Amino acid sequence: MSVQTIRPTDLPAGHRRTVHVDVPIPRPTTVAATFRAAARLLAANGLHHGDYFPNALSDKETPYASRPMSIPAALRCAVVGDPRSYSLLADEALMVLGDRLTVDEEGPAYRDLFGLENHVDDWADVDGRTTECAVAVLYAAADASEVSA
Repeated sequence: MSVQTIRPTDLPAGHRRTVHVDVPIPRPTTVAATFRAAARLLAANGLHHGDYFPNALSDKETPYASRPMSIPAALRCAVVGDPRSYSLLADEALMVLGDRLTVDEEGPAYRDLFGLENHVDDWADVDGRTTECAVAVLYAAADASEVSA
């Protein structure tokens, strides 16, 4: 074997070793893509009832994208990678979703960002609400926002 044919991933016996390569995950750029990315996060990790995600203060080791989370947290995590960070795109998606949902046959009490966020959280915290329900609502919202755009 000549020096020109040796690659950095080759081992002396001639076989190859696996090389870890970090590939950045593309972030969504539209409301519909945000809904779909959040749905994938929830489908992979589950819907968390109550706070944004479990063990918010005690678990510093588990990455956010690997934890169950609420719908608002999943929308924010899908856009910026941190469920506690705000972004205009995640906030727009949250406001669109808040207008679509009803809790006890009522819409949101307040139409500002925090009122809509609480409304979405209240919808997700209804007894018996499953991850599958949340994922289905997010995919339906994505399809509807594409049609209206």
